[in-house]
Amino acid sequence: MRREAALPEPPATPWYRRPALVPWAWAAALCLLYATVAVRRHLLLRTTGYDLGIFEQAVRAYAELRAPVAPLRGVDFNLLGDHFHPLLATLAPLYRLWPSPLSLLVAQSALLALGAVPLVRWAQRDVGPRGAHVVAVGYGLSWGIASAAAFDFHEVALAVPLLSFSLEALGRRRWRAAVAWAAPLLLVKEDLGLTLAAVGAYIALKGRKDGEGRADRRARTLGLATLAAGLLGSFLEIKVLIPALGPTGGYAHGGQLAVAHGSLLGALAHAPLDLFRPDIKATTLVLVLAPSALLALRSPLILIALPTLAWRMASENGFHWGTAFHYSAILMPVVLAGLVDVLGRETNPRNVRAALATVLAVTAVLIPSFPLAQLAQRATWHTTPHLEAARALLARIPDGVTVAASNRLAPQLTSRCTVVVFPTFPVEGRLYEQQHTGLPRPTAEWIVHDSQAPESWPYRPGHWPYPPEQQQAELKAAVEKYGYTVVARRDGVTLLHRAPR
Repeated sequence: MRREAALPEPPATPWYRRPALVPWAWAAALCLLYATVAVRRHLLLRTTGYDLGIFEQAVRAYAELRAPVAPLRGVDFNLLGDHFHPLLATLAPLYRLWPSPLSLLVAQSALLALGAVPLVRWAQRDVGPRGAHVVAVGYGLSWGIASAAAFDFHEVALAVPLLSFSLEALGRRRWRAAVAWAAPLLLVKEDLGLTLAAVGAYIALKGRKDGEGRADRRARTLGLATLAAGLLGSFLEIKVLIPALGPTGGYAHGGQLAVAHGSLLGALAHAPLDLFRPDIKATTLVLVLAPSALLALRSPLILIALPTLAWRMASENGFHWGTAFHYSAILMPVVLAGLVDVLGRETNPRNVRAALATVLAVTAVLIPSFPLAQLAQRATWHTTPHLEAARALLARIPDGVTVAASNRLAPQLTSRCTVVVFPTFPVEGRLYEQQHTGLPRPTAEWIVHDSQAPESWPYRPGHWPYPPEQQQAELKAAVEKYGYTVVARRDGVTLLHRAPR
């Protein structure tokens, strides 16, 4: 009797094609991309004291088991009195191992990239492999994430993966998991309690019936409790904790909602009329939805984006209206989650394919206008004589001293010195008022000033915080009136020193 030959075993699936690893592979690739942009910007002196230096001072203080005092914001300025973000302390162990601004930039890159994992995983399950890759590209190369990755470090990076995982849980109707992921948002920034409240409102609305159409009282109760906790948390942080910790006894950012109409209530009452005025607001709203090919509007998950959009459009700070900086990072997971939600319910494969193609096209069209395009610019990879001069003079400043530095030189020193901005800013604790006269005398042991203003997104070429003429006058006064001596001048960079008294 002949024995039949055993059938050959099917070849093992390569590790890189295993579905469970696809989201993490995308996250790793995106982390490398973001870190390359961020680190290169820092090496080109394009990062700033406001904001990378400020956050490094806070995290450095946490790593040294101190309160998050940031000298760049003012004498004994506790940064929790500006924005409430105690979750920053979770970065202290990393900073203790790697005391450098680069540790914050790489951590931010990893956090933003991590936000892709739940979205890609959700798309794999509900849309298919092709949809998962498109969602990874749409999220990873979205202008909101790119803008955050390429502008210093900000606490919102901690919120992006938390919200992304919460949105995936909402999509799977795992209400408790959604709340568990979203609850730490209260510790990231004071306005994100409103986003937590929106998560609660979504659960209260969508959880009214379970999968079999029966009333789900537990889900509704959880949603309403989360809604109340988010609102109460933001209220306490804004009205109690921040004023108690800040130098002014109030919430400085609240005034940005009250200027135009006399009060906060007036601003909120006029918000519907002001939503599209000036035109930049309407442009930003369209661009926020663009990564989803506008399909996110068809998903109830867009509710989660409303608090952030509302305070930004109601603000009197023009920076909040546009697409620069980090303000839109928290919106990108919501928009892409809305896309997955809509496509997962779409029954016509042709419509799904058309939507995915549109998402890729929109992403490709927007890339050149935002900072990931810097990787293709020759200047990004070129070290100029000015950079070499600046680095040489910075190296002459000893560790542990006090330094007043130009805004773009400050984060080069914050890991090893006590740094403030030159000329002095802010003045007497006033956070946003630029005083052009009556600046206090410099008190730092060292002054390092860069007269050149490098062109760097999202800023236009220029000097901050004061006009170049005033900065030069203050530099001259330091030598002629306040006893500083010129240590070196090279290619527009000036290093001054005054022996301690």
